[in-house]
Parts: sequence; C-alpha cells; structure tokens
Amino acid sequence: MDMGLANKTALVTGSTKGIGKAIAIELAREGVDVLINGRNAEEVERTVQEIKAKFPTTSPRNAVADIVDKGQREALFEKYPIVDILVNNMGIYEIMRYEDVTDEVWETYFRTNVLAANGLAKLYLPKMLNNDYGRIIFIASEEAIMPSGQMPQYCMTKSMLLSLSKSLSKLTAGTEVTVNTIMPGPTLSENVQQIIESIYSNEDMTFTDKEKAFMKTNLPQSEIQRFIKPMEIGRLAAFVCSPYASAFKGSPIRMDGGMVPTIF
Repeated sequence: MDMGLANKTALVTGSTKGIGKAIAIELAREGVDVLINGRNAEEVERTVQEIKAKFPTTSPRNAVADIVDKGQREALFEKYPIVDILVNNMGIYEIMRYEDVTDEVWETYFRTNVLAANGLAKLYLPKMLNNDYGRIIFIASEEAIMPSGQMPQYCMTKSMLLSLSKSLSKLTAGTEVTVNTIMPGPTLSENVQQIIESIYSNEDMTFTDKEKAFMKTNLPQSEIQRFIKPMEIGRLAAFVCSPYASAFKGSPIRMDGGMVPTIF
C-alpha cells in the first residue's frame, strides 16, 4: 500500500536501534527522507548508510544530537528547521523498586522522556501549523495506562506523554496537522533479545521456543504470546503519518499484543 509519504521529511529520535530504527526504515520504505538521531555519531552514520543502501531513492541524513540538552535540541532545529513528521521515540527505562527511585532519578526521567520530546514539539509544531501539514507521534507504552509497578519512574513519564499529546492536538483544530501517541507492548528490541538469550543460554532451544517460554512464565497476559516485532510498530507509525490517518487526533493508539485487559 502506497502511504502517500514520498518526499516528506521525518525526524525520528533515538533511531539507531529498536523501535526508532524500525520506524525510520518503514518511513524510508515509503519514500520519506529520514533524519537519523542518536548521541553516538558512528551509530548514526552507520544507520544513515544502511538506510541509504536499502532505499537509494531517499536521502537519509545525520541528525546526531543529545536532545535532552536544550542547546543541542535548538542546534538540531537550526540545522533542520522544517520537517513534515516528528517521531518522539527516544526514551530510557529500567526496572526499579519505588523505594530506590530518588528525586534525581525522577528528574532524569522527566527531562529525558518528557521534556526532550516536548522541547522538539514546541520547536516544530508552529511551523507545521503555519504550513497546514504535519505529523507528531509520541511513542509511549502500555505501561502508561497499565503500570506494572516495576518501573514507576518510567510509567509516570509515559502517562504524561498521553496527556501532552492530547493537549497539543487541541492546538491543531481545523488543520491538517495531527498529534498522536502509539503505545507498544513488549517489543523485541536488540536489548530484549539479548536478555532472552542470556536467560536460556544453557538450554538447547530455538529462539522462538525461548521466547514462548519467557512469555508463558513472565507475560502470560499477552494474547499473542510473543514479543511484538519493531517492524510491526514501524508499519503502524508509517500509517499514522500518512494522509489516510488524518482523522486520528490526540489518539492513544494501542499495539500491545493484548496486554491491556480493559476496553479503554
């Protein structure tokens, strides 16, 4: 399906691996010129070259920056002042007990997972409104609406993104700009795959069997009983960015594999 995105420009934060990279690849597949972002210049350039090789008609570019730093965010905006699509994917997470979450940790998560994303939205949204076209997507998590209790500092920030998305969407009324949030469930990132492999390192099992065993023991509430592939989230993001999804406004869009047991 042609998503009608050829020749658009997208900034995808944290796009050298995991969900962010998958979104960048799927947007490039649709003819989008993707700005690859990360803090490590070598990883960013490697990803740029990989996407260019796969999709030679597109022009992926280097957008190396630590977007948690206000100065670097603003420098990135000055370098690329106009984008059609902004995907705020970058974030941090870690399993922590509530009693171990210090004020400094709360502040770090707030700055990284919320303020960095909001800072970019604040820079790019006015130009999108002026051009009467744009897409902003925040990547949240099923933990935003169904906290497990294992990552309170992370869940707090992802819930905030839902509220932020809805608030910004109100500013787009009557325009072809949309602001939405995608909530993935447990996803098979590179880090997750390494963890699964290490847990069953002494077992003579295929990765598929290891994955099924892990899901059955640790995530029995998942209805798909496997991890979501980053590519699946990438394809969803490409659709949400497309003209076919213009009626999604301030929507929390779930791709959680059935993790959330409620209707809403």
